[in-house]
Amino acid sequence: MFESLTDKLERAFKVLKGQGQVTEINIAETIKEIRRALIDADVNYKIAKEFTDEVRQKALGANVLKALSPSQVLVKTTHDELVRLMGGEAENVNLTGNPAVILIAGLQGSGKTTFCGKLGYYLKTRKSGRPLLVACDIYRPAAIDQLEITGKTAEIPVYSERENKNPVDIARKAIEFARSQDFNMVIIDTAGRMHVDEEMMKEIEEIKRSAKPAETLFVVDAMTGQDAVNTARVFNERIDFDGVVLTKLDGDTRGGAALSIRAEVHKPIKFIGTGEKYDSLDLFYPDRMATRILGMGDIVTFVEKVQEQYDEEEAKKLHKKFIKNQFTFNDFYSQIQQIKKMGNLKDMMGMIPGMGKMIKNFDFDEKVFMRTEAIIMSMTPAERENPSLISGSRRKRIAAGSGSTVEDVNRLLKQFDEMRKMMKMVTTGGPALQNMMRRMPQK
Repeated sequence: MFESLTDKLERAFKVLKGQGQVTEINIAETIKEIRRALIDADVNYKIAKEFTDEVRQKALGANVLKALSPSQVLVKTTHDELVRLMGGEAENVNLTGNPAVILIAGLQGSGKTTFCGKLGYYLKTRKSGRPLLVACDIYRPAAIDQLEITGKTAEIPVYSERENKNPVDIARKAIEFARSQDFNMVIIDTAGRMHVDEEMMKEIEEIKRSAKPAETLFVVDAMTGQDAVNTARVFNERIDFDGVVLTKLDGDTRGGAALSIRAEVHKPIKFIGTGEKYDSLDLFYPDRMATRILGMGDIVTFVEKVQEQYDEEEAKKLHKKFIKNQFTFNDFYSQIQQIKKMGNLKDMMGMIPGMGKMIKNFDFDEKVFMRTEAIIMSMTPAERENPSLISGSRRKRIAAGSGSTVEDVNRLLKQFDEMRKMMKMVTTGGPALQNMMRRMPQK
């Protein structure tokens, strides 16, 4: 995600390379390039201009340390403004009530039904909930079937009334059923509707009045860009939703919706869909997304994903290795094996600082790792633990043993060294980053 925007921002920052200090003159071209990158990413022009004006003002007014270059100052300022633009803090779903009712709304084809299954799985596994899915889409052919298949895949029960053509009544009965059967969460899937369809908009308003949800979530396809923002504005005026869900974010390399929607509707992005599987749903963290947009990886989310695979002690050991710069090729090889189990390989590898440029031109599948794995396994145990031992003659031996070239081995060693440096910087590089790591959930 955001590949195009990331590349353009990186080119913009390069304009300041070699400059001694931030001035109104040398920052002007970079600010213009940042604004152009945002507009190309389908961010509203007004928002892009306000954003870059704020970046310019804060960069020029920054109390700059001598150790920081102008490009570093601008990257830091841009990062902070991206976090602010996208909402500042992560906001979870509201689960008050018995049961807690969550109403799902959005356009046709936005991914609401799939999201219902993902949310149910998220609440069951992350919040220890007992959710019930409710089929209130009575118009789309096979909508109930789709929800039941989704529920079965995620192992979430589904309430439906195939002969009942009143979605308001279905929602009311489902809540009563949930209460009687000790379900503590109810997720109501509604029909997709166009915001120009007055009757359908009235229906969703009536469902909300009747169901009295603790949370109303507006689901929008991130790939629709600025249209998604405009649609969100209209829906918010009618049903005053509590948060936004961006689906199909893994298919959008521009990212305009994620950057614009909070500023337009003043409602937080709460979840992002990052794949087709029922477990590919993430809470939206503005600070983590900002680091990814700037090509800095997302080590916090990466470690969280690792924690889902490792036990607590293993996760703590890995975190300490990041901090102490003791990450070895054995650890790297182990992570490759774990990453294969985690879903989208390119997305996961992109979370590791320093890996983004290595992988952006690859069409990822498991075969991508084969050469790297072969090179690592051709090293001796001592070399894997201490790469500094790998001299010129050893590199030739490793290349011959892995069926690769010395250039391949040299490239991997260089990239691995850069990755370790980036990991250490992220985990120890200042109060803001340290606070980010301290906020990392622990099992």
